[in-house]
Amino acid sequence: MAQREGKSRAKGGKKTGGAPNKPSYGKVNKPKVGGRPKQTKPSPQKKAKGPVPSGIRLNKYIANAGVCSRREADTYITAGSVTVDGKPVTELGYRVQPGEKVRFDGNLLTPEKKEYVLLNKPKGFITTTSDDKGRRTVMELVSSASNNRLLPVGRLDRQTTGLLLFTNDGDLAKVLTHPKHGIRKIYHVELDKNVTSADLRAIREGLTLEDGTVEVDEVSYIANTPKREVGIQIHSGRNRIVRRIFEHLGYEVIKLDRVVFAGLTKKDLPRGHWRFLTKQEVINLGNL
Repeated sequence: MAQREGKSRAKGGKKTGGAPNKPSYGKVNKPKVGGRPKQTKPSPQKKAKGPVPSGIRLNKYIANAGVCSRREADTYITAGSVTVDGKPVTELGYRVQPGEKVRFDGNLLTPEKKEYVLLNKPKGFITTTSDDKGRRTVMELVSSASNNRLLPVGRLDRQTTGLLLFTNDGDLAKVLTHPKHGIRKIYHVELDKNVTSADLRAIREGLTLEDGTVEVDEVSYIANTPKREVGIQIHSGRNRIVRRIFEHLGYEVIKLDRVVFAGLTKKDLPRGHWRFLTKQEVINLGNL
């Protein structure tokens, strides 16, 4: 029967016998005979938009130049530290027009394309832009990444290894370093001896150090490693906080490696190397 129907369709284009096929996309509403025609609501008129103001807000211009965040820029503007075409501007809503020259503390600013560089920091480098003692800085490791002025987001001490982000996006740097945003940082810690379960519990419950109580998000042994190696997740940005936690309990930190920062990992990034963030990674950071 199936073969006959197929032949019939091929010849006449119609199916012989049986009920007509129903549409596969659902029920078809037939038009009603008589009655009132269905009234449709008039589409709301769109409000006419006013002219888009030209130029870029002064605080954003300063932030884009990698000087600081927009909020910090407002402080400098009201303090009279910023000039436009040689004249001090203290108006927060001022918009910089094309061709105008903006100076901060006498230095000419140029708006930069925002860039984001992730470094897997090795030992022996300090996290600063310069050092009067002649010590090696992390800026040497990313000197070839950009012609723009990139600054490290937060810091890792000289002997700590792992992830360090650089950017000229002052607003994002402000968010990533402020404790209230709870940016996730995970460290792999290797100690001089096995860590007791009692000490892990004490860390979870919160320790009181010389500068106050420190809260840890999570701490545990690392699977398939000796018990002198632990992982610790923390969002505090206090100086040398991870080292001080274990030193407070009588341990010596042999190795300290930051393996996760704000969702970024060291995957495919060898020690001492850097890479640009992907577009999706930048979006993810913005969503934090």
